[in-house]
Amino acid sequence: MKELDKNNKSFEDIKHVDENGAEFWYARDLMNVLSYKDWRYFDAVIEKAKIACKNSGLTDIDHFVVGNKMVEIGSGAKREQKDYRLTRYACYLIAQNANPRLKIVALAQTYFAAQTRKQEITEKEYTMLTEDEKRFYQRDLTRKGNYSLNQTAKKAGVKNFDKFHNSGYKGLYNGETADDIAKRKGLRYREDILDNMGSEELAANLFRITQTESRLKRDKVNTEEKACDTHNKIGKIVREAIKQAGRNHARRFAYSTKKFKTIRKRK
Repeated sequence: MKELDKNNKSFEDIKHVDENGAEFWYARDLMNVLSYKDWRYFDAVIEKAKIACKNSGLTDIDHFVVGNKMVEIGSGAKREQKDYRLTRYACYLIAQNANPRLKIVALAQTYFAAQTRKQEITEKEYTMLTEDEKRFYQRDLTRKGNYSLNQTAKKAGVKNFDKFHNSGYKGLYNGETADDIAKRKGLRYREDILDNMGSEELAANLFRITQTESRLKRDKVNTEEKACDTHNKIGKIVREAIKQAGRNHARRFAYSTKKFKTIRKRK
């Protein structure tokens, strides 16, 4: 048990958290903890894990993000060193494809499988949550979704992210910008509108976010103008779907001025 706790601590010690609260691991750090000495062999494991990711119906570049670094090789000279920023799920897939004869690999499989499951929730479990618990859960998903969307939008040529995000809000909220929504909700300056939404409204925004990212990738969008137009169109599609779901449902979502207990980032 002590050995297990020690190795679990090793995986936690190499974990990083970005400015948006998303956790990640560097492949080079994970390689050392898993007792691999040669990057060539570990890189081969990563390639197998990426294939497993694709076979699961997920986009591998969302979980295995290239994070090459410049390292010194002596006499002041530097060269680029291949590396990846890995999600917890990517680490789990790597552990599943690593050398099973290494004892630490089995511990890694257990650790990342257990931790990944803690972040998942079944449909049945979700229905049993209180409204505030649903909001916290949906807000966490939208936070991660927005981070991923920003990365994709940046690759698509977006530089003015306020314009880009407002294009999506205008589509979903019938012309309202983020500031308009904040004023309607009676929020104070700099209060995040996503922190002041109900679970249904958050779910609609998450759908807008994920579908926009998917469309940007699928259509290989490469200009800010087209990216904003895409975001606006997806927002309108989601809005129309809500209208089709029922007039009362649409009004409750689109014109809500209800004040919620502000969602704070969990420690």
